Amino acid sequence: MTSPQFVSRWRGADLGLPIPEERHAVSVCLPRWRDNVGYEEGDPAVTGAMQCGYPRFFFHPDTARLFAECERRLARPGECAIAFPSERVARRCAEFVVRETGSPVRVGAGFDGRVHAVLMPLAARDTAKAFWQHAGEIVPSRQAVALLEGHATAIDGAREKQRLRERVAELQGCSADDVYLFPSGMAAIFTAYRLFQRLRPDSRSIQFGFPYVDNLKIQQRLSRVRPIEQAVTFFPRGTETELDDVARLAATEPLMGLFVEMPGNPLLNCPNVARLSEISLQYDFPLLIDDTLAACVNLDLLPVADVVATSLTKYFSGAGNVLAGSLVLNRERPYYDRLKTLLAEEFEDLFYGEDAIILEHNSRDVAERISRINGNAARLAATLVERLEVSNVFYPGGHGEFDFANYERHQRAHSGFGGLLSIVLRDAAANTERFFDALQIPKGPNLGTSFTLCCPFTLLAHYRELDFAESCGISRYLIRVSVGLEDSDWQIERFAEALRECR
Repeated sequence: MTSPQFVSRWRGADLGLPIPEERHAVSVCLPRWRDNVGYEEGDPAVTGAMQCGYPRFFFHPDTARLFAECERRLARPGECAIAFPSERVARRCAEFVVRETGSPVRVGAGFDGRVHAVLMPLAARDTAKAFWQHAGEIVPSRQAVALLEGHATAIDGAREKQRLRERVAELQGCSADDVYLFPSGMAAIFTAYRLFQRLRPDSRSIQFGFPYVDNLKIQQRLSRVRPIEQAVTFFPRGTETELDDVARLAATEPLMGLFVEMPGNPLLNCPNVARLSEISLQYDFPLLIDDTLAACVNLDLLPVADVVATSLTKYFSGAGNVLAGSLVLNRERPYYDRLKTLLAEEFEDLFYGEDAIILEHNSRDVAERISRINGNAARLAATLVERLEVSNVFYPGGHGEFDFANYERHQRAHSGFGGLLSIVLRDAAANTERFFDALQIPKGPNLGTSFTLCCPFTLLAHYRELDFAESCGISRYLIRVSVGLEDSDWQIERFAEALRECR
């Protein structure tokens, strides 16, 4: 398998350690409820212990060293630096910072033009960091190390990138020529958003269903349409009634495009994407489906979409040690030629060669891994549904409060329901912290790994907007669980032990 089937990162003493235990891990152990709160509050006792974090949210130490070196070489007094993998990306960030803050910003080439730094007053740094998070067009830690150590051009990964495109194409049922690779899943979605924006720059986008946080933030903060309320219309529930609302809106004005997750993160709800596809064809706007939680092999969604975006960081990799994403175009849809032409102008190959080599190796057994993960997750979900301590289990396999007929409509033969589930406990305010702290599985951000991993999702993704999340049906006490390859009995017993703390 691609990564350890057992990772021990759940004790209080494990705070800040990488998950898995390697230099370029993309998750970090936040083992107790209070550690997650402390991270969001910027508590030095938590942030100071972190040896890494999810790389879009937390600058990897090697990447931070690269920024410091760019500052030493390029910055003027009072300036700080954040480096990006190309001049075009850096200029997009600079434009965002100027628009948001009005600060003086400039772009400088570093390391013989291999990166470009956005140089700005220190007060603007958090705004530039927000761009790094939302856009996902980042300098990965492996590239930072190579630049700092002077061997950045040694690996191009061209052969591995072609193999990856072919592997994604095989999974999606398309040509490798229509597969594009990116340094993160968000970079893929941001690229698609820019394409849609170029087609209809003054029109609003639609976010259908409650999405992963940055899917919506891209359409709000990175839109050129102002105010934000006119940039995107958000239908948080993804219901049939809201489908009617989309159709009515599309009948009255041209739409830039529609974004939807299938299933959604974190409730695993499954909108009627077949009907969304019909509406998009009727009213002439492109449809993007983010199929990350379909675990690469479970659903066949490209036939009903113009574009499918996937975070390859998750199930495709399985190892938790590399970020990547893909976009796939559907050549049978009416927007194909226009999107293909724009991609030829817009696309930059920013996917670092060494990361491509790692991902190609990790993903060789993706179908085998997902088959086992599907079975483990289904069994754990069925067990949790029967527990009196559990109020809700959100999982596409027929548990929870949603109708999953939409999932089954697009399900591939001999597949399953994925490895992600979310739970909310009874008397959640009183019990969740005690349960979470007692749970003896790795605890940190990320999902899709070959080892089980969980986090207090709403707390991490929406800490500054918990009331907003709850207004959309997302409990602040929701625990998201990514089920791995460990023995199923072992997984079930870990949850049983922790739930006994709720009595």
